[in-house]
Amino acid sequence: MLRIPPSHTWRALPILLALAFFCSLPAFAGSALSGTWVQLNPATSPSARDVSAMAYDASIGKVVLFGGFDGSYLNDTWTFDGTNWTQINTTNAPTPRTSAMMAYDSRTKKLILFGGYDGTNYLADTWIWDGASSSWTQANPANSPTGVAGAMLFTDPKDGHVDLYGGFAGRFYQSSNWQWTGSNWNQLSPATSPYARGWAAVGTDLKRHITILSGGIGDLNTLNSWSWDGSNWTMLNPKTQLPRVANADGAYDPDFGVVIIFGGFTGNGGDSTTWAWTGNNWFLGMPLQSPPGRQFPGTAYDFNSKQMLIFGGDNFTSYLGDTWQLTRQ
Repeated sequence: MLRIPPSHTWRALPILLALAFFCSLPAFAGSALSGTWVQLNPATSPSARDVSAMAYDASIGKVVLFGGFDGSYLNDTWTFDGTNWTQINTTNAPTPRTSAMMAYDSRTKKLILFGGYDGTNYLADTWIWDGASSSWTQANPANSPTGVAGAMLFTDPKDGHVDLYGGFAGRFYQSSNWQWTGSNWNQLSPATSPYARGWAAVGTDLKRHITILSGGIGDLNTLNSWSWDGSNWTMLNPKTQLPRVANADGAYDPDFGVVIIFGGFTGNGGDSTTWAWTGNNWFLGMPLQSPPGRQFPGTAYDFNSKQMLIFGGDNFTSYLGDTWQLTRQ
């Protein structure tokens, strides 16, 4: 169930063939994460869904989740305080959508949400979440990236603003780079950029001050990893490459000191493995327990409870509504 709009399902065949090939490569049984995934049982929870936007809001110390897809397009907003999910009723929220992306701007202390797909259109609107007032405000930037689904949105490792790379615009995958200034989008012109793609796994490594991007879906080879230092992209050459190439998600875990990637599309269903970027290589973690396999999970590091958090996704037969935390042993 790759989330490719019906009018573009012809694109799925080469993607599926490529994924089947790449995922047949041997996995690296390297160093193990000394931890385990623990399923939580919050009293309230968002409904089962995939491809929601999810990020940590440092201004209020909570994880925020927006929208997604459960057979219909959603636009509800939830916060997680380390124990329970709470739905936030807002009078002004982004329209229902899937495959939007959200990241925290540490300069403005706001979450930034961009784009997505609403069943008809690839969206190019920008929304600002103010955790202090629990409210959404639509921005009106003079410049904006092309409307896309599955873009990579992340906190810039150099200046703390939100950066955007890539996405799928309905016909072509994108390779453009943009930065949110707090009131406008500025297009960046790095000397090198990853091959055009969408739905890649991305996480900003706070220890090494770089953003790591790997995999995704594109017309060219996406079985590669890149680092972004705030000015330029560098193609990495790890001894072990992340074998999964689509629909995984990730975030930086300061407790383990690595970018952690979970889930994705394996060619045979949803993946349940946990991978980590150590600074020079990918290694396959061996947690004592793992969530069931899935693609398109929501992922964020909860700095309040100091745990990596995943919510939902889909296993190709049903949408999931479970919440898991990665706990150090």
